[in-house]
Amino acid sequence: MPKLDWIGKQYVVNHVEQVPFRLLKGVPESSYNQNSGDPGNMIVHGDNLEGLKALLPYYRNQVKLVFIDPPYNTGNEDWVYNDRMNAPKMKQWLGKVVGGEGEDLSRHDKWLCMMYPRLQLLRELLSEDGSIWVTMDDNEAHYAKVLMDEIFGRDNFIASVIWQKVFSPKNTAKYFSDDHDYVLVYAKNAEVWRPNLIPRSEAADERYKNPDNDPRGPWTSGDLSARNHYSKGTYPVTTPSGKVISGPPKGSYWRVSKEYLEELNAEGRIWWGKDQNNVPRLKRFLSEVKQGVVPQTIWSYEQAGHTQDAKKELVRLMDFQDTSDVFITPKPVKLLQRIIQVATDQDSIVLDSFAGSGTTAHAVLKQNAEDGGSRRFALVEMEDYADSLTAERVRRAIRGEGGQPYLGSEAGFDFYGLGEELVNESGDDINPEIKREELARFVLFLETGRAAESIAEDGSGYIGAANGAEMYLFYVPDQTATFGEDELAALPCGGTQKMVYADRCTVDDDDLAARSISFRKLPRDLLERISRWSKEANI
Repeated sequence: MPKLDWIGKQYVVNHVEQVPFRLLKGVPESSYNQNSGDPGNMIVHGDNLEGLKALLPYYRNQVKLVFIDPPYNTGNEDWVYNDRMNAPKMKQWLGKVVGGEGEDLSRHDKWLCMMYPRLQLLRELLSEDGSIWVTMDDNEAHYAKVLMDEIFGRDNFIASVIWQKVFSPKNTAKYFSDDHDYVLVYAKNAEVWRPNLIPRSEAADERYKNPDNDPRGPWTSGDLSARNHYSKGTYPVTTPSGKVISGPPKGSYWRVSKEYLEELNAEGRIWWGKDQNNVPRLKRFLSEVKQGVVPQTIWSYEQAGHTQDAKKELVRLMDFQDTSDVFITPKPVKLLQRIIQVATDQDSIVLDSFAGSGTTAHAVLKQNAEDGGSRRFALVEMEDYADSLTAERVRRAIRGEGGQPYLGSEAGFDFYGLGEELVNESGDDINPEIKREELARFVLFLETGRAAESIAEDGSGYIGAANGAEMYLFYVPDQTATFGEDELAALPCGGTQKMVYADRCTVDDDDLAARSISFRKLPRDLLERISRWSKEANI
């Protein structure tokens, strides 16, 4: 399979392995929870590469839908939400990863360097039946297609959706009016991923009438002739009024045999017109058609909204001091809802690591309110407006401000920042800021490759099971935790394999072997597991 090459690629292909694991640090004052329970949603403020890696112990292989609206890399630097790769935080990241060679990179090289490791982590977070949807324009869409072929596999490419993002042509355009964006769609595994049907529109249902008061309800009629050759499709037809139709229209064939036409007519499924002497048409009843339509690759603004809709939604919700503060190209809630309808179940997890103005979260909550779903969202935003814009937009949307519908008392989210690295700077100890439950999640994740749904806690050090073994963690922040004779005596007896993590062990090897215990030293063996996981994940 052809692969894309660019200056700096060699620095980012394996960069994910060097990205540190960081704990997520709750920021209660920025969270929004109308109830005392866990809302199940999160907004993370921090570098989206480190943020995605921090989400692995929670969501690896569990995200049904990834939607991202990354920088289009148009070269526009004249607005606060810089969409060129010269944005200060991105320049700082590139300087660390690529070094001095970064000065020789074109903006397209920089964009590809930025996207590669982030797409790698997004793939790890996707469930086996999940999909990723990426909005693009012509600046990077074609590079992005080849890049995603490499990371997700060409066989997992699903479609390139054309979204009509404006409702009228730009007459000031130098060449062509730029009326559309692309939405690249890839599955984690195209063999198992399937799209949902798009709900039928009112306009589609309005085409069904019931002029003959058929007890089966509204219907519409379809042509019974076609141009494809059918050996039994050339026969005369006699209408109920006695008129004889010598055959199908010239150059075509009846779709059904004479015998089957008679069966359909006996069942009242043929429409002969008001006077009962027209060419026969097949009656298709609304009650019998699919309650949705197969997604198409062209989405009009009537179906999926347009950028002016998106700006109006945002302006109505937020109190912008200056027009330069408004996102130039936010995505409309209608577009995101359409993607959610196609790509999620009612209890799915939706992830957006370029959260921007928070449209994805808004759309998830709105779709839940409309169909009774319990979808959850996880957003990552690296810029400083993560709280003042991204999260604030979601708060106001939940409350139903700016003419938006109230999204319910169950809606809410927890806000997080990125805390310290998992181990201290010298690499010889666990960072004391990490709580036991947080470390337990990392341990279980690294041993199983799956996010832990819950952490067991019974006082014995037991935290859960992994690969047929009982897992135990002896850890107290900022203290040396020892696995000794007292801890050994408290462990249940039996032949079940046990794995114990602690700072040190004073039990001799023979006693450990007799109780089927494997000892893992913190943080040395934890770091070894991190390295092993990165290699096994092939990132």
